[in-house]
Amino acid sequence: MLVPARADAQIYAWRDANGTLVLSDRNINAPTDVYMVEGAPAIRTTRPMPAPRIVERFNDLVLEHASKQALRPELVRAVIQVESGFNPLARSPKGAMGLMQLMPQTAVSLGVRDPFDPAENIRGGTAYLRQLLDRYDGDETLALAAYNAGSGAVDRHGRQIPPFRETRDYVRKVGTVAGNADGGVSARSAAKLVIYKTIEILDGRAVPRYSTERPSAGTYEIIRR
Repeated sequence: MLVPARADAQIYAWRDANGTLVLSDRNINAPTDVYMVEGAPAIRTTRPMPAPRIVERFNDLVLEHASKQALRPELVRAVIQVESGFNPLARSPKGAMGLMQLMPQTAVSLGVRDPFDPAENIRGGTAYLRQLLDRYDGDETLALAAYNAGSGAVDRHGRQIPPFRETRDYVRKVGTVAGNADGGVSARSAAKLVIYKTIEILDGRAVPRYSTERPSAGTYEIIRR
């Protein structure tokens, strides 16, 4: 079986302490509005769901290929919603294409000849998700992290969500605050602390939280300077 290269699609995934899966096309560094996914009360995305008629247009394809790959249809819908907003002609600045934003090399590896064809795109995208879920023992957050950053990045970080780049100033600020909370540690020492980033759903928004304490529930991202 061919294993495609990293997707390079912009998708970030977190699971909050209550088990809600949050998908975004960008890293969440500030409170951000989140939206429901059709048929998925435990999934939120940062991209609004389009008109029902647009979602319905691709529903048969989602159901068909989700069933073939033993995937939850609502997870596939959520990926499409956050990746392309159900626009089959979407193209990212990095070259990702179609509903599930396949990179050219990934599309070729999956046998997708026309990534702008909804049927081919969803077939390829769901096959890739299935491969990643099998690799990470069904862990959806790790599979989605690998969809974005590549399985190599996930593996290098101990099969955890890779630490995506934060701005130097912001991490320094968080480290300094953490140091003060611990009793006046110097800014230089605070910058070396491990900072855990989590996402909390609060009043319809995804809110990033930072702490030096390892979270007891939900997924987290480790931020270092």
